[in-house]
Amino acid sequence: MNTTRLAGLGLAAVLSCTGALLFCVGTPANADTADLTFATETAAVTPGSAVELTMTLTNTQSTEIRFVYQSIRPTWETERQTDLTYALVSCEAGGAACADTTRLGLDYTLPLAPGASRTVTLTYRIAPESACGRTLGFSSYLYYEYGSGLFSTSDTYASPDIRVDCTAAH
Repeated sequence: MNTTRLAGLGLAAVLSCTGALLFCVGTPANADTADLTFATETAAVTPGSAVELTMTLTNTQSTEIRFVYQSIRPTWETERQTDLTYALVSCEAGGAACADTTRLGLDYTLPLAPGASRTVTLTYRIAPESACGRTLGFSSYLYYEYGSGLFSTSDTYASPDIRVDCTAAH
């Protein structure tokens, strides 16, 4: 085999390996993943009681978050339960009442430094006439910009389901 052909095959092999490395090596998992977590103080409530749902946004990026848009809605399964009635009774962000409960989650104080977190707590009251055995759940769409606005990411997150149980008769 002549040296020109070997050099050509060697060059092709090097370029193939380089291309494979460039396209196979992904970005770190936290480089473009919004970190929105949900928590509740209980997994079950009774009709007439209230439950707190806490959302915490943590900046997992290497630069500050400068813009956040977030919406939160009941899940499709929750909306289909017509005999489950509930209402938002309070919203607190960073120790203060939310400015606009129609656009929940926008009260994160910005900019949000790398590694820092912000929390919004929503309190829902289950109506006394709500049926038992139902489930309350929420879905949140989150979009944010970081890296001086050069990068953005978005995703949908689900809250834990909260059961509506009735107390046992004595």
